[in-house]
Amino acid sequence: MQKKHKEQPVEKSDRPSRQEVETAVHTILRWTGDNPDRDGLRDTPKRVTKAFEEYFRGYNEDPEQILSTTFEETEGYDEMIVLRGIRFESHCEHHMAPIIGRAWVSYIPNGRVVGISKLARVVEVYAKRLQIQEKMTAQIANAIDSVLKPQGVGVVLKAEHFCMTARGIMKPGTDLVTSRMLGCFRDSPVTRQEFLSMIE
Repeated sequence: MQKKHKEQPVEKSDRPSRQEVETAVHTILRWTGDNPDRDGLRDTPKRVTKAFEEYFRGYNEDPEQILSTTFEETEGYDEMIVLRGIRFESHCEHHMAPIIGRAWVSYIPNGRVVGISKLARVVEVYAKRLQIQEKMTAQIANAIDSVLKPQGVGVVLKAEHFCMTARGIMKPGTDLVTSRMLGCFRDSPVTRQEFLSMIE
C-alpha cells in the first residue's frame, strides 16, 4: 500500500539552491535534444528559475495572515458579499502545465468583513502553488471560513487545464467547474442559488 504524505511545505533550509535549479533546467534542455549552450538557450536556465519563483511564490505567503485584518464597523451589514471573476494562473501538480481560470468568492459576514483585495489575494496565494482545482477550491473556502467565521462561504472556480487542452487528449475550449459551499451556502438552497445566479 502506498504511503500518503501529509501536505507540508518544504522548509527554506531544505530547498535546493538557485544554482541546482538552473543546472536541472540545463539538463532538461539537453534531454529535449537541443543544445543548452547555444545563444538562444544560454540564459534560459536563469530565466526559467526566475519564472518559477513567480509561478510558485504562494508557498511563501500565509493566506490566513492575509485575512486577519478585518473591519467591524459595518452598521450591521449581513447580506451576501461576492467578488466575481478573479482571474488566476496556476500550474497542475501532475504535469506542471498551466491552469488559467477565474474565481467567484462569496461570504455572508457575521459581524466582521475583510477588504475585498484580501479575497483576491487569497485566491492568488493558493493559485501560485502546484495545484489540482478541487483542492484549491476547498483551500480558498476553508481559509475564509476559518479566519472570518462567517455565516457561510461559497467559492466557484472555472478554469482551462492545459494538461488536457494542449497535450494528452487535446480538447481545447473545455473548462472545469468546481465549487465549495460552507455554512448557509450549503444548508440553504435559496442562498446557494442567489450566489450561483451571480456567476455569468
